[in-house]
Amino acid sequence: MTPSLPPHLRADCANCFGLCCVALPFSASADFAFDKDAGRPCPNLRRDFRCGIHGRLRERGFSGCTVYECFGAGQQVSQHTFGGRDWRREPATAQRMFEVFPVMRQLHELLVYLTQALAHSAARPLRGELRGALDDITRLTRGTADELAATDVHLHRERVNQLLLRASELVRSGPHGPSSGHIRDHRGDDLTGARLAGSDLRGASLRGARLIAADLRRADLRTADLTGADLRDADLSGADLTGALFLTQQQLHAAKGSPATRIPDGFDRPAHWKQRSPRR
Repeated sequence: MTPSLPPHLRADCANCFGLCCVALPFSASADFAFDKDAGRPCPNLRRDFRCGIHGRLRERGFSGCTVYECFGAGQQVSQHTFGGRDWRREPATAQRMFEVFPVMRQLHELLVYLTQALAHSAARPLRGELRGALDDITRLTRGTADELAATDVHLHRERVNQLLLRASELVRSGPHGPSSGHIRDHRGDDLTGARLAGSDLRGASLRGARLIAADLRRADLRTADLTGADLRDADLSGADLTGALFLTQQQLHAAKGSPATRIPDGFDRPAHWKQRSPRR
Protein backbone atom coordinates (compact mmCIF):
# COMPACT_ATOMS: atom_id res chain seq x y z
CA MET A 1 0.00 0.00 0.00
CA THR A 2 0.97 3.64 -0.43
CA PRO A 3 -0.02 5.74 2.58
CA SER A 4 -1.65 9.13 2.53
CA LEU A 5 1.11 11.53 3.44
CA PRO A 6 0.78 13.72 6.53
CA PRO A 7 0.11 17.42 5.84
CA HIS A 8 3.68 18.49 6.63
CA LEU A 9 4.93 16.39 3.68
CA ARG A 10 2.53 17.92 1.18
CA ALA A 11 3.03 21.36 -0.35
CA ASP A 12 1.02 24.11 1.32
CA CYS A 13 1.58 27.17 -0.87
CA ALA A 14 -0.63 29.34 1.35
CA ASN A 15 1.97 29.06 4.11
CA CYS A 16 5.06 29.43 1.94
CA PHE A 17 6.83 32.58 0.80
CA GLY A 18 6.92 31.48 -2.84
CA LEU A 19 10.33 29.90 -2.31
CA CYS A 20 10.27 27.65 -5.38
CA CYS A 21 9.46 30.75 -7.47
CA VAL A 22 12.47 32.64 -6.11
CA ALA A 23 15.20 30.37 -4.76
CA LEU A 24 15.48 28.06 -7.77
CA PRO A 25 16.90 28.87 -11.22
CA PHE A 26 15.34 27.76 -14.47
CA SER A 27 16.33 27.99 -18.11
CA ALA A 28 14.24 28.78 -21.17
CA SER A 29 13.07 25.44 -22.57
CA ALA A 30 9.96 23.43 -23.30
CA ASP A 31 9.31 23.53 -19.54
CA PHE A 32 9.95 27.24 -18.87
CA ALA A 33 9.17 30.26 -21.01
CA PHE A 34 12.30 32.23 -20.04
CA ASP A 35 15.54 32.16 -18.04
CA LYS A 36 15.52 32.99 -14.34
CA ASP A 37 18.50 33.14 -11.99
CA ALA A 38 18.47 31.60 -8.52
CA GLY A 39 17.40 34.17 -5.94
CA ARG A 40 15.47 36.30 -8.43
CA PRO A 41 11.68 36.28 -8.07
CA CYS A 42 9.72 35.02 -11.05
CA PRO A 43 7.81 37.97 -12.54
CA ASN A 44 4.62 35.93 -12.19
CA LEU A 45 4.98 35.87 -8.39
CA ARG A 46 2.46 38.21 -6.77
CA ARG A 47 2.91 40.26 -3.62
CA ASP A 48 0.96 37.67 -1.64
CA PHE A 49 3.47 34.98 -2.74
CA ARG A 50 0.92 33.33 -5.03
CA CYS A 51 1.42 32.63 -8.74
CA GLY A 52 -0.37 35.12 -10.96
CA ILE A 53 -0.90 32.56 -13.75
CA HIS A 54 -1.38 29.41 -11.66
CA GLY A 55 -4.39 28.20 -13.63
CA ARG A 56 -2.69 28.86 -16.99
CA LEU A 57 0.84 27.61 -16.40
CA ARG A 58 0.87 24.97 -19.12
CA GLU A 59 -0.62 27.20 -21.79
CA ARG A 60 1.80 30.01 -20.87
CA GLY A 61 4.86 27.77 -21.25
CA PHE A 62 5.52 26.82 -17.62
CA SER A 63 4.76 23.10 -17.56
CA GLY A 64 7.89 22.66 -15.42
CA CYS A 65 6.15 24.54 -12.62
CA THR A 66 3.14 22.23 -12.75
CA VAL A 67 5.25 19.15 -12.04
CA TYR A 68 7.41 20.62 -9.28
CA GLU A 69 6.85 19.22 -5.78
CA CYS A 70 8.56 20.53 -2.65
CA PHE A 71 7.14 17.80 -0.35
CA GLY A 72 6.18 20.46 2.20
CA ALA A 73 9.66 21.98 2.43
CA GLY A 74 8.33 25.43 1.50
CA GLN A 75 6.08 25.86 4.50
CA GLN A 76 8.62 24.20 6.80
CA VAL A 77 11.30 26.74 5.90
CA SER A 78 8.89 29.68 5.83
CA GLN A 79 6.94 29.04 9.01
CA HIS A 80 9.31 27.00 11.18
CA THR A 81 12.95 27.54 10.22
CA PHE A 82 12.38 31.29 9.79
CA GLY A 83 9.39 31.61 12.11
CA GLY A 84 7.14 33.35 9.60
CA ARG A 85 9.64 36.11 8.74
CA ASP A 86 9.46 36.57 4.98
CA TRP A 87 12.27 37.64 2.69
CA ARG A 88 10.43 40.69 1.40
CA ARG A 89 9.84 42.35 4.75
CA GLU A 90 13.19 41.18 6.10
CA PRO A 91 15.62 41.15 3.15
CA ALA A 92 18.48 40.10 5.43
CA THR A 93 16.90 36.62 5.65
CA ALA A 94 16.71 36.13 1.88
CA GLN A 95 20.09 34.63 1.03
CA ARG A 96 20.09 32.10 3.87
CA MET A 97 16.43 31.21 3.28
CA PHE A 98 17.11 30.50 -0.38
CA GLU A 99 20.15 28.37 0.53
CA VAL A 100 18.19 26.33 3.06
CA PHE A 101 15.13 25.64 0.90
CA PRO A 102 16.79 23.10 -1.51
CA VAL A 103 18.32 21.32 1.49
CA MET A 104 14.95 21.06 3.22
CA ARG A 105 13.33 19.87 0.03
CA GLN A 106 15.75 16.93 -0.23
CA LEU A 107 15.26 16.03 3.42
CA HIS A 108 11.48 16.08 3.03
CA GLU A 109 11.74 13.87 -0.04
CA LEU A 110 13.59 11.30 2.09
CA LEU A 111 10.83 11.55 4.71
CA VAL A 112 8.25 10.79 2.01
CA TYR A 113 10.10 7.67 0.90
CA LEU A 114 10.67 6.47 4.46
CA THR A 115 7.00 7.00 5.30
CA GLN A 116 6.02 4.92 2.28
CA ALA A 117 8.47 2.14 3.18
CA LEU A 118 7.13 1.92 6.73
CA ALA A 119 3.62 1.30 5.38
CA HIS A 120 4.59 -1.96 3.66
CA SER A 121 4.10 -5.05 5.78
CA ALA A 122 6.73 -6.91 3.73
CA ALA A 123 9.32 -4.41 5.00
CA ARG A 124 8.55 -5.24 8.63
CA PRO A 125 12.02 -6.76 9.26
CA LEU A 126 13.47 -3.29 8.63
CA ARG A 127 10.88 -1.35 10.58
CA GLY A 128 13.25 -0.44 13.40
CA GLU A 129 15.90 0.87 11.01
CA LEU A 130 13.33 2.70 8.91
CA ARG A 131 11.82 4.34 11.98
CA GLY A 132 15.24 5.32 13.24
CA ALA A 133 16.13 6.89 9.88
CA LEU A 134 12.80 8.74 9.82
CA ASP A 135 13.45 10.15 13.28
CA ASP A 136 17.01 11.19 12.35
CA ILE A 137 15.91 13.05 9.20
CA THR A 138 13.02 14.65 11.07
CA ARG A 139 15.46 16.02 13.65
CA LEU A 140 17.54 17.53 10.85
CA THR A 141 14.49 19.35 9.43
CA ARG A 142 13.97 21.01 12.80
CA GLY A 143 17.46 22.49 12.93
CA THR A 144 18.37 26.13 12.65
CA ALA A 145 19.02 27.78 9.31
CA ASP A 146 22.77 27.60 9.89
CA GLU A 147 22.58 23.92 10.87
CA LEU A 148 20.54 23.11 7.77
CA ALA A 149 22.91 25.00 5.49
CA ALA A 150 25.81 22.96 6.86
CA THR A 151 24.03 19.61 6.44
CA ASP A 152 25.73 17.04 4.21
CA VAL A 153 22.58 16.04 2.35
CA HIS A 154 24.46 13.70 0.01
CA LEU A 155 25.69 11.63 2.94
CA HIS A 156 22.19 11.27 4.37
CA ARG A 157 20.72 10.44 0.98
CA GLU A 158 23.26 7.67 0.49
CA ARG A 159 22.51 6.13 3.88
CA VAL A 160 18.74 6.31 3.45
CA ASN A 161 18.90 5.08 -0.14
CA GLN A 162 20.67 1.88 0.91
CA LEU A 163 17.96 1.24 3.48
CA LEU A 164 15.19 1.98 0.98
CA LEU A 165 16.79 -0.38 -1.52
CA ARG A 166 16.68 -3.20 1.03
CA ALA A 167 13.03 -2.39 1.77
CA SER A 168 12.26 -2.37 -1.94
CA GLU A 169 13.79 -5.81 -2.43
CA LEU A 170 11.70 -7.23 0.41
CA VAL A 171 8.46 -5.83 -0.99
CA ARG A 172 9.15 -6.69 -4.63
CA SER A 173 10.06 -10.29 -3.81
CA GLY A 174 6.94 -10.73 -1.69
CA PRO A 175 3.58 -12.30 -2.58
CA HIS A 176 2.52 -9.31 -4.69
CA GLY A 177 5.62 -9.41 -6.89
CA PRO A 178 5.85 -10.75 -10.46
CA SER A 179 3.76 -13.81 -11.25
CA SER A 180 6.69 -15.42 -13.07
CA GLY A 181 8.92 -15.11 -10.02
CA HIS A 182 11.46 -13.25 -12.16
CA ILE A 183 12.10 -9.66 -11.07
CA ARG A 184 13.01 -7.36 -13.93
CA ASP A 185 15.91 -5.03 -13.24
CA HIS A 186 15.73 -1.84 -15.27
CA ARG A 187 17.51 0.33 -12.73
CA GLY A 188 19.04 3.31 -14.50
CA ASP A 189 18.06 2.02 -17.95
CA ASP A 190 17.29 4.42 -20.79
CA LEU A 191 13.76 3.43 -21.80
CA THR A 192 12.93 6.66 -23.58
CA GLY A 193 10.04 6.03 -25.96
CA ALA A 194 9.97 2.32 -25.07
CA ARG A 195 6.92 0.36 -26.18
CA LEU A 196 5.76 -1.24 -22.97
CA ALA A 197 1.99 -1.15 -23.44
CA GLY A 198 0.31 -3.96 -21.53
CA SER A 199 3.58 -5.07 -19.92
CA ASP A 200 3.61 -6.94 -16.63
CA LEU A 201 6.08 -4.83 -14.65
CA ARG A 202 5.03 -6.01 -11.22
CA GLY A 203 8.03 -6.00 -8.93
CA ALA A 204 10.31 -4.46 -11.55
CA SER A 205 13.10 -2.14 -10.47
CA LEU A 206 12.73 1.09 -12.42
CA ARG A 207 14.84 3.12 -10.03
CA GLY A 208 16.30 6.08 -11.91
CA ALA A 209 15.10 4.73 -15.25
CA ARG A 210 14.44 7.18 -18.09
CA LEU A 211 10.89 6.51 -19.21
CA ILE A 212 10.43 9.77 -21.10
CA ALA A 213 7.53 9.42 -23.57
CA ALA A 214 7.42 5.66 -22.94
CA ASP A 215 4.22 3.83 -23.89
CA LEU A 216 3.01 2.36 -20.61
CA ARG A 217 -0.67 2.14 -21.52
CA ARG A 218 -2.39 -0.61 -19.52
CA ALA A 219 0.94 -1.63 -17.95
CA ASP A 220 0.81 -3.35 -14.57
CA LEU A 221 3.16 -1.38 -12.30
CA ARG A 222 1.99 -2.74 -8.98
CA THR A 223 4.97 -3.07 -6.58
CA ALA A 224 7.31 -1.66 -9.24
CA ASP A 225 10.03 0.50 -7.69
CA LEU A 226 9.72 3.95 -9.28
CA THR A 227 12.30 5.78 -7.16
CA GLY A 228 13.54 8.70 -9.23
CA ALA A 229 12.11 7.31 -12.49
CA ASP A 230 11.71 10.02 -15.15
CA LEU A 231 8.10 9.76 -16.30
CA ARG A 232 7.94 12.95 -18.33
CA ASP A 233 5.31 12.49 -21.06
CA ALA A 234 5.12 8.76 -20.36
CA ASP A 235 1.66 7.49 -21.31
CA LEU A 236 0.07 5.84 -18.28
CA SER A 237 -3.42 5.59 -19.76
CA GLY A 238 -5.15 2.61 -18.19
CA ALA A 239 -2.01 1.62 -16.26
CA ASP A 240 -2.23 0.23 -12.72
CA LEU A 241 0.08 2.02 -10.26
CA THR A 242 -1.67 0.90 -7.08
CA GLY A 243 1.02 -0.27 -4.70
CA ALA A 244 3.85 1.18 -6.79
CA LEU A 245 6.89 1.83 -4.61
CA PHE A 246 8.21 5.34 -3.94
CA LEU A 247 5.89 6.99 -6.45
CA THR A 248 5.57 10.77 -6.04
CA GLN A 249 2.92 13.28 -7.03
CA GLN A 250 5.58 15.02 -9.10
CA GLN A 251 5.98 11.93 -11.29
CA LEU A 252 2.24 11.72 -11.91
CA HIS A 253 2.04 15.38 -12.90
CA ALA A 254 4.90 14.87 -15.37
CA ALA A 255 3.19 11.92 -17.08
CA LYS A 256 0.13 11.52 -19.27
CA GLY A 257 -2.82 9.53 -18.04
CA SER A 258 -6.52 8.86 -18.43
CA PRO A 259 -9.63 8.34 -16.31
CA ALA A 260 -8.82 4.62 -16.40
CA THR A 261 -5.36 5.04 -14.87
CA ARG A 262 -5.34 3.51 -11.39
CA ILE A 263 -3.32 5.48 -8.85
CA PRO A 264 -2.68 4.81 -5.16
CA ASP A 265 -4.88 6.30 -2.45
CA GLY A 266 -3.58 9.63 -1.19
CA PHE A 267 -2.52 10.92 -4.61
CA ASP A 268 -4.25 13.62 -6.63
CA ARG A 269 -5.26 12.83 -10.20
CA PRO A 270 -3.56 15.45 -12.44
CA ALA A 271 -5.97 17.88 -14.08
CA HIS A 272 -4.51 17.25 -17.54
CA TRP A 273 -5.54 13.57 -17.29
CA LYS A 274 -9.19 14.43 -17.86
CA GLN A 275 -9.17 13.20 -21.42
CA ARG A 276 -8.02 9.76 -22.50
CA SER A 277 -4.70 9.85 -24.34
CA PRO A 278 -5.02 8.86 -28.03
CA ARG A 279 -3.78 5.45 -29.10
CA ARG A 280 -0.50 5.35 -30.93
